[in-house]
Amino acid sequence: MKTNIGVFFGGRSTEHEISVISANQAMAAIDRERFDVTPIYITKDGKWYTGEALMDVANYRDIPALLSRCTPVFMRPLYNDYGVYTLKKGLFGKENIRTVTTLDVVIPVLHGHDGEDGTFQGILQSTDIPFAGCDVLASANGMDKITMKMILSADNIPVVDYVWFTDKQWFKQQDELIAKIESKIGYPVIIKPANLGSSVGIARADNREALIAKVAEAEKYSTRIIVEHLVEQLQEINCSVLGDCNDYRMSVLEEPIKSGEILSYTDKYMGGTKTTQGMQASKKRIPADLPKEMTERIQFLAGETFRVLGCHGVSRVDVIVDRKDNSIYVNEINTIPGSLSFYLWEATGLTFTALMTELVQLALRRKRDMGMKTVSYDQNIFSMGGGTKGAKGAKGAKFHK
Repeated sequence: MKTNIGVFFGGRSTEHEISVISANQAMAAIDRERFDVTPIYITKDGKWYTGEALMDVANYRDIPALLSRCTPVFMRPLYNDYGVYTLKKGLFGKENIRTVTTLDVVIPVLHGHDGEDGTFQGILQSTDIPFAGCDVLASANGMDKITMKMILSADNIPVVDYVWFTDKQWFKQQDELIAKIESKIGYPVIIKPANLGSSVGIARADNREALIAKVAEAEKYSTRIIVEHLVEQLQEINCSVLGDCNDYRMSVLEEPIKSGEILSYTDKYMGGTKTTQGMQASKKRIPADLPKEMTERIQFLAGETFRVLGCHGVSRVDVIVDRKDNSIYVNEINTIPGSLSFYLWEATGLTFTALMTELVQLALRRKRDMGMKTVSYDQNIFSMGGGTKGAKGAKGAKFHK
């Protein structure tokens, strides 16, 4: 009997369409002699659907027509319940739950908010189903640029100088924050929503007026904003990492080719043809034309970022090289990278099909490893009278604030 892989994609995110492209690429690469595939598409308003029609990206040109050919489904947040269900109307209009399929492994291909940030991973962890990629903690820390930089800095992984604040702080303390930015960083700066990817909401500011305008734009996407020193003589380099935080390896490097000062959404995703879409369609040099020592240093920092954040599965670490003095800084990590970075692994000698198989194996291995850990005790303190009289009169086990 084949292992049934549930591939989840779409979602309530500004990166919805990119997720659809990445997932369709991934599903096409899965070895069908070893695995069955169940596509589960999450619409922009959060509804779940499954059906064969979801495996052809051309069908997404007309979403209502596509969904009319698919089945609305849901999963129950019950431990050890891996079923995918739908509601079927019976006699007299009564709705009955019907099992559509049962999943063995989940591969999330959800980019951005509500998918890459640990939200969806929490659903999976509550059911204990094996899944590929980072867990809740690593996903959340990797998605939030502020938290990520704090963690990396604490482990001596270089990041550029930055100032962060919330939208409410900006409203109340704008003058103080501007003074802090100007004294600590100085212009030019780059403004980013803290928890988005795909270059959404990112802009440069060369003066105070531009800073105020660009922060207002970033606030449309996030409650947390980060303002960073802008490296003007910048070279962007990306490296993918595969494995878990104890056993991982790095890919060859790529240098994305940008059309402007900042690698834009269009640079990343709109450079392909009808048959080449997603991150692999963007203009890039693979491998990046760098000295051996710099290549090795970037790969080391990518691996350290993956390890320190406790990552799992496949990620992509983006770094910045300051060509003024060849300083290297970790810019961000994508814990569910566009196109799953398969093009970097193909250039490293691992096929897309082999990459998908390895992700399944990593998911199952983590499930086995976690099954050996203690997460609860069999002993019931209530059966011994513990806690039956409240905090003041509790007998048996004692609890301290």
